[in-house]
Formats: sequence, C-alpha cells, structure tokens
Amino acid sequence: MEQTEWDVIIVGGGNAALCAAIEAAEANARVLVLESAPKPYRGGNSRHTRNFRCMHRGPLSVLTDSYAEDEYFNDLLRVTNGKTEKDMARQTIRESEACLPWMERHGVRFQPSLSGTLSLSRTNAFFLGGGKALVNAYYNVLEDLGVTVLYEAEVTHIQVTEQRFEAVDVAVAGTVLKVRGRAAVLASGGFQSDIDWLARAWGPAARNFLIRGTRFNRGVVLNDMLEQGAESVGDPTQCHAVAIDGRAPKFDGGIVTRLDCVPFSVVVNRDAERFYDEGEDVWPKRYAIWGRLVAAQPDQVAFSIIDSRSAELFMPSVFPPERANTIAELAQKMGLPPEKLTHTIDTFNAACSEGHFTPQDLDGLSTQGLEPPKTNWARPIVEPPFFGYVLRPGVTFTYLGLKVDPTARVSGPDGPYENIWAAGEIMAGSILGQGYLAGFGMTIGTVFGRIAGQEAAAYVA
Repeated sequence: MEQTEWDVIIVGGGNAALCAAIEAAEANARVLVLESAPKPYRGGNSRHTRNFRCMHRGPLSVLTDSYAEDEYFNDLLRVTNGKTEKDMARQTIRESEACLPWMERHGVRFQPSLSGTLSLSRTNAFFLGGGKALVNAYYNVLEDLGVTVLYEAEVTHIQVTEQRFEAVDVAVAGTVLKVRGRAAVLASGGFQSDIDWLARAWGPAARNFLIRGTRFNRGVVLNDMLEQGAESVGDPTQCHAVAIDGRAPKFDGGIVTRLDCVPFSVVVNRDAERFYDEGEDVWPKRYAIWGRLVAAQPDQVAFSIIDSRSAELFMPSVFPPERANTIAELAQKMGLPPEKLTHTIDTFNAACSEGHFTPQDLDGLSTQGLEPPKTNWARPIVEPPFFGYVLRPGVTFTYLGLKVDPTARVSGPDGPYENIWAAGEIMAGSILGQGYLAGFGMTIGTVFGRIAGQEAAAYVA
C-alpha cells in the first residue's frame, strides 16, 4: 500500500465518497477508497437514508408532476431562514435533475413515495431497499471498475505542503501507513459522533443527545484540516437534528427511530407544558426543527401525546408507544405529573374549534386563544386509548465543515488547495447554514461527490 502512488485517494465511504470514486474511476483514474468503518457498517450516514430531493421539469422516474428550481429554492430558504450560500444552493438544485438518471445507471432503484405525514411524491425519490441498497449498488460498481476499497482504515492526517496534498496517514490494523496520492477527495462526514466535541459546542446538554447516524463520523479529518488552516464554514451548534424515540441507542439508531407523530399530537416537556406549535407546517418542512426544540427543553426530553384517532396516521416507530385509558394514567407511565398533563390536554382540547381534519394537507384547523397555538390538525385528544412517545434530539450530521468553491475545491489559508476537494457532510455547511430540507443531504452529497470526482480525475489526467 505504501509503495503505490494513487491518482485519487477518497477519504470516506458514504454516498458522496462513492459518487466521487465512481466518477474518478470512470475517467480512468487509479482510485483508493479509505473507509473507517468495518465492511458490515460501510456507507456512513448514507446507509440510514431513504430518499433524494430532486428538481425536475416534468415526471421523472418515480417523481410526479414537476418541481421547479425556484420552488425548490424557496423551500430551502424557508427552512434555513435564508442562511444558505445562494449560488451554490441553486447550483445543487439545478444539477440534481441530472443526478437521478445517473444514479439509476449506476444501479440505484427507486420506488414511489411513502404516504402518511410525508407528502413527498413530487419532490423526493425514495430508494428501493433504502440507503443501504444504494450504498451496496455503488460498491458493486466500484468493484466492477477495479477500485480498491480499504475498510477499517482510519485516516488521521492529511499531509499538505505549500497548499498541495501529498499523502494521508491512515491507521490499519494498528499500524499507521503513509499512503501517497496525486489528489484527494475528503468525504468523511461531520463530527457529531465525537460527543466531547459536541459538548464543547453545545454545552453539557449535548451529552443527552442521541446520534442516529454512524458512530464512525468523529470529525478526525475535519479537525486535522482545520488545524492546518483550512477555511471553515458553518456554526458548530448547527446540525440536522430531528426528534427521535428516546429509547433509541446512543449511535446508529437510523431512520426507524424517527417519530413522525408530532403534527397530530400535543408535545409537552418534562413539566407537562407545551412549548411550540406542533402543526406549523407539513412534516417534511418542519420535522428537522424538532430536534433543536427538544434539545432546548429541560433534560433534553419531550413527550408526544396522541389519541386512538391518530394512531394510524404516521409511520410507526420501531418501539411501541406507552398506552393508557386515561391521560392521568398515561402521565404516570411516562413519568409526567398527572394533574399537570391532564390540565394541559384539557386546556388544549377547549381551545380546539370545529372544522374538517385533513391529515395530508395544511387544514387550517387551529386552536383559538392558546399559547403557543397549534395552527393545523388541532383536533381534541379525547378518544381512548391514549398513546405517548418519549422524544430526544437525534443528530444526523453537524454543519461545521470545510469551505469549498463551486468545483468542490477546498479553501486553504492562502486560497484554494491545488489538489484537495471535499464532498458531502464535511462541506454541507457551505450550503446549509441552519435548518434542513428532507432529502437535501443526499442531494448535496451526490452533486458535489460527482463534481469532486470529476475535478480530481481531470487534475491527474
């Protein structure tokens, strides 16, 4: 391994890394992929994903109707509150349209959108078999292309001399190797699985967060590059965080631990007090704010309460809910003050008004005179049995990353590095300042993974 000089070394083994590797190999570059995870856990956070948000000017594969650039961009502005690099965001959106056919040509299969709280048939293409099937398809392509993949290969240092990449230090089976290359693509994700780093950014509350993605994204390469003077983007406290089942494991709980019941529920904190409008917007545009909302509550915990009429309206969690015939009994089972929760639910019910309940659309069925209000799907919680889920913040990936230009080239202390590109979550902060839009992480990874691979291959040609 140390005797070979590779054309392109890819650091990482998820979607962005694999797209870069495929593009570079198809341009006849000699490619090495260094994946820190063991083979059964390969694929980074991508193996936990389900879909890809895609612009299209008419029906495309499983996507219906059209999803124009401006609508997509406005959806992004809404969830980020305008905190995005607008030119790069539009670039990502425009180039997503060509990505879907490219993905299909490389073995990814799609299926129609799921229903329930999602309403994504026009905007998001779902992977048949989920993210793991996508990852497996890309690894199969790499095998066909003769790309070398090294698993359990932890890159600890990127050797850079006068703005130029020369080699990586990589730990394999307890031995640190120096592997030389002519170009590098860094696609090793954020730092969310380094809990100490997370706590330095967020404070001690971060130790109560759950990491629903891979445990192998610890930000080692990101930190190494920042210490060498690479330009950073993004706020270390910003991340893609959703509300997940509080019983999920510390790492790698994945998509099955997400709870989509919030729009049809009353959500309270440990003191049985509501704290936000549960019906603010359709779920794909709001689910990503709930991780931060729960993180801001005492003990970083919240509780979602529904009745029997809503139990079948959303995709169930992998864990069954608590169940009781009265609100007070449910409170006791969930460790909440029974009288206070009963009062909160009674007050909410009294504020609900008559109207048509439409679970798939914004129905305007709102509370009256209640703070905070619930502005859609405000139906009284009165039909037993009652159900409750405990919610915790579930971090998918952090936004602090490396600054890149539109060609995915990383910016160093004296301008762009000569031969270092980045793709995926390690540079997503260049586009996502805050908030999240369902499926957009895979879009960023695919678009900039392909660009990085093409650029690196062109450099070494």
